[in-house]
Amino acid sequence: WVGERTRDLDGAHLEFTRGIGNPLGVKVSDKCTPDELIRIINTMNPQNIPGKLSIIVRMGAEKLRKNLPELIRAVQREGKAVVWISDPVHGNTRKTDGGFKTRDFENVRAELRAFFDVHDEMGSHPGGVHVEMTGEDVTECTGGVSSVTDESLKERYNTACDPRLNGSQALELAFLIAERMRLRTGLPSL
Repeated sequence: WVGERTRDLDGAHLEFTRGIGNPLGVKVSDKCTPDELIRIINTMNPQNIPGKLSIIVRMGAEKLRKNLPELIRAVQREGKAVVWISDPVHGNTRKTDGGFKTRDFENVRAELRAFFDVHDEMGSHPGGVHVEMTGEDVTECTGGVSSVTDESLKERYNTACDPRLNGSQALELAFLIAERMRLRTGLPSL
């Protein structure tokens, strides 16, 4: 995939992807305009091959509710074939007073709900979810059923890079996704 900071329309990263035959992804934040997204899509998937390009959205819940509809509208208007993926973890990073880089589970959950809500409203398909997670009982992201707090982050903060959801938080998110997918397909609630 091409990252938010490396997707410059005139840059080498984006141009390099033009000749790649494998599926590709590009991360977009609230900074991406509809026109810019269409230009990115045209560069990365010039033949508009279905399933080749994933748009990985990372904005935070409120910015997503405001900005994603216009991106979807532009893609629909231009007839572009993309897979919409939510990255609700990356858009919700903060630093604690104690100096830990973390994510609040409630914000992650809110962004994921917003992603599904916007797709429901737009008649588009939420195609996937990308999360930073581990099955281990780490204390790197706050909140959720594991009740990690800013104060307890230090107990098992094991990441070498970015904070990850722990196994309990990831499972809680999986149940949210399953519930939303059941509703979209007309199945009864769990």
